[in-house]
Amino acid sequence: MTLVVLDAGITNLALPTISGALHVTPAVAVLVVTAYQTALLVALLPFAALGERFGYRRVFASGVWLFMLASVLCALAPSLPWLVAARAVQGLGGAAIMALGVPLLRFSVPPQRMGAAIGWNALTVALASSAGPGVGALILSHAPWPWLYAMNVPLGLAVLLACGQLPRTPAGPHRLDVASMALSGGMFAGVFVGVQLLLSRPLVATGLVAAGLICLGLLVRREAPKAAPVIPLDLLRVRSLRFSVIASVFCFAGQTAAMVALPFYLQQGLGQSASATGIYMTIWPLSVAVTAVAAGRLADRFSTAWLCAAGGAFLALGLMGAALWPLTEDARPIFLFAGACGVGFGLFQTPNNRNMFLSAPLERSAASGGLQGAARLTGQTAGAVLMTLLFTLTPVAAAPRLGLGIGAALALFAGFVSLSRAGDDDHAAGAASVRSR
Repeated sequence: MTLVVLDAGITNLALPTISGALHVTPAVAVLVVTAYQTALLVALLPFAALGERFGYRRVFASGVWLFMLASVLCALAPSLPWLVAARAVQGLGGAAIMALGVPLLRFSVPPQRMGAAIGWNALTVALASSAGPGVGALILSHAPWPWLYAMNVPLGLAVLLACGQLPRTPAGPHRLDVASMALSGGMFAGVFVGVQLLLSRPLVATGLVAAGLICLGLLVRREAPKAAPVIPLDLLRVRSLRFSVIASVFCFAGQTAAMVALPFYLQQGLGQSASATGIYMTIWPLSVAVTAVAAGRLADRFSTAWLCAAGGAFLALGLMGAALWPLTEDARPIFLFAGACGVGFGLFQTPNNRNMFLSAPLERSAASGGLQGAARLTGQTAGAVLMTLLFTLTPVAAAPRLGLGIGAALALFAGFVSLSRAGDDDHAAGAASVRSR
């Protein structure tokens, strides 16, 4: 998990540098993020199906290989189109890692300890996130931006060595439905690429969105009768899980909009250096790290709905403070606001993930992982697209603060959605735990 999370944190910090080095506008530079996230989204559910068919560990390791090789292509990129294409390939590898990483935990720990295990996983992600800005700033202060991606090669080799210790899972009895996998990819690609082209090429964008929706209709019709569909309609029928997915989309949309906006706000709006920006942004994931393990233990004992609601409120409070406080006089309050964001995100993410995974049967763990990843990536892609639209439609100086304010509203809405499942989420999770045992 460290491999993909560290890479994402470094890329977010480096967007202003990449924008200047490749002589492109900030709105165009955000394609480096959206190409990766769109590819992740397109491939998550197909890789989850591949994991259930051929074994989680084998598909997971294949994703690590692809991610590492694509990182080499990123490091060699001479232009933005090359870099965007390489990042899309990198996203395909990341999809296997993100779809199957957490589901492997269900074969490693007993159900009653799943909250704590997800908490430790969230701690790992948070520490990697906190290291991302600092590592990125350190590399950029001594080397050009391609070295940001070259560092994935030794880290990827270490991950491949560690894959030998992952639990083996049996191959599934279901045959792969290649047509359904293609429809799933076409659905996500059509909708999200279309949305990104809405301003520059409205006719093309409308056609792509329409094609994506047609793929969705065909996919639902094809998959509805199946016991283990590629698009997990069976899991979405569980009310508690369905509301967790919706809340996750909105929370990650707000979080990503903020993570894209903050480097531009700090560097271009407040005149901070890349090194200072890295320091300011590190407090957010560090706060997640401090909160995540405790939130996992709390989620094993208390209502995850109320924990998620509190998390959404804290995240919204931090983002709104960063958007409205007069930081031009003194940027140091950003530490307080980023810390509140981290506490809120940690309180939301770990209990929400626990509810999603334990609401699904053990044999559908990969599908649950793919669904959780799809929700996260849907939100992250939407947040990045939101910032692209703001950079295009509003003055560059105003866009970051607007993004922070909209992110606060999205986080608060995620908390309200979580409250709507209070009373039935833990019942569903408990039933799944009994089935797992």
